Amino acid sequence: MQEINLFIGNFLEVSIYIITSILLIFVGVGIGYFVFHKKYEKAGKSAQKLIEDAKKLAEDNRKNMLVETKQEIYRLKQENEKEIRNLRNEIEREIKERRRNIGELENKLAQREERLDNRSANLDKREEVLNLKEQKNDERKNMLDKQYSKVEELIVEQSKKLLEISGLDVEEAKKIILQRVEDEMTNEIAILIKDAEERARMEAGRKAQSLLANAIQQYASETVTEKTISVVPLPNDEMKGRIIGREGRNIRAIEANTGVDIIIDDTPEAVVISCFDPIRREIARRTMEALIADGRIQPSRIEELVAKSKKEMDIELRETGEKAVFETGIGKIHPELVKLIGRLKFRTSYGQNALSHSLEVAFFSGKLAAEIGENEVMARRAGLLHDIGKAADHEMEGSHVDIGLELAQRFREHPVVIDSIGSHHGDREPKTIIAQLVAAADTVSAARPGARSESLENYIKRLTKLEEICNEFKGVDKSYALQAGREIRILVRPEEIDDLQAHKLARDIRLKVENDINYPGTIKVTVIRETRVHEIAK
Repeated sequence: MQEINLFIGNFLEVSIYIITSILLIFVGVGIGYFVFHKKYEKAGKSAQKLIEDAKKLAEDNRKNMLVETKQEIYRLKQENEKEIRNLRNEIEREIKERRRNIGELENKLAQREERLDNRSANLDKREEVLNLKEQKNDERKNMLDKQYSKVEELIVEQSKKLLEISGLDVEEAKKIILQRVEDEMTNEIAILIKDAEERARMEAGRKAQSLLANAIQQYASETVTEKTISVVPLPNDEMKGRIIGREGRNIRAIEANTGVDIIIDDTPEAVVISCFDPIRREIARRTMEALIADGRIQPSRIEELVAKSKKEMDIELRETGEKAVFETGIGKIHPELVKLIGRLKFRTSYGQNALSHSLEVAFFSGKLAAEIGENEVMARRAGLLHDIGKAADHEMEGSHVDIGLELAQRFREHPVVIDSIGSHHGDREPKTIIAQLVAAADTVSAARPGARSESLENYIKRLTKLEEICNEFKGVDKSYALQAGREIRILVRPEEIDDLQAHKLARDIRLKVENDINYPGTIKVTVIRETRVHEIAK
């Protein structure tokens, strides 16, 4: 019985526990449903509010965009109207300008027609006057013919009377008259001879100037600047260390094999080669470029490349000489002289390349010889070889004239060529016409502006001095030296210099130039005074 009661008690406790759990579950489900329902309603309200806010924002944006679009349309309309007004104004100005030009043309045409009418009337009057003069001339001619016939009759009668009075016959009278005429004409003939000699000297000078000008006009050449250094570019500054080598053995090897000075300083990516002998300098430059390209910089390689550069240089010198001989057309020449001519390419004098100068002299001499009927080929040959001594003056003692004479005699050149070489600097009197032509051509080639750096520098200094003299005067605004210094144009300030003062200023500048500067020929001084007034039509 107790067991039954105990079982029943346990069953009731379990049942109560289960029932309580089920009730708690239902209560929890109810509470959860209530909470979820509340949150759902709240979320729906929030979503509705967001939708309404979005619609309101979209409406505001639409209104703002509409306002901005209207403003942009108004602004574009204003700009288009402004452009249209500007275009209309420009068209109106152009129409006015064209009408004004047409009016001016009409006025000019009217004036021209009036002038033509006046000229036609004047021509008619002149024709009438000429007709009257022609009639008078005819009448005068008839009168003179009558008087001439009367004079001849009187002369015949007077001659007869003179013969009767003097008691001389016709032959004796002729002798006396001829002797008197001869005595009177002797002085006149001497004067005529003197005038003819002076005219001949003047004509000879003008003819010589004309020949030189003609020769210069038929030939033109470039100018080459003198230099005693060559610059070799480097790929980078590290290459300088490789050129120097360990303890300087590479740079010493280059200098020893080429005979030049290698200057390595702070100049970025560059090495300077210095030497008075352009041949050695060119060999060193080519060797340096070959070493940089090869990358193997060491004494044995340096010797190998120097030897190769010397062979290439010999070939180039010969080819250059042969080209010069071919261009001048002087015929066969000794091979050693051909090589020496090629060496002139690397020789300069006051900045002028010796080979270019020799070619100029050759062509100038040939042109001058052709003008006066001399041997043109021989003149070109003498002109090309006149400075041949400069190709060997680094190796032989004496001036380039003495060296050139020795070389020409050694290689059995023509006597005319030898005479031209020895006399082109006035060291001795020329014996041939061609030698004189070569000397003249040498002077022309060396003295032309820009040919030599020294002459060019003096030329520029003289032009600068001319402008400085003009700028010193009060009232001068600008000054320009023109036509190689043969004319100076001075622009003055019109508010400071009037017309009368402009004449005085030109005279003062002329006197200042004459006192301060030495110059060939004449210098024209022009003072310009002008007033400019500007207005802008809108």
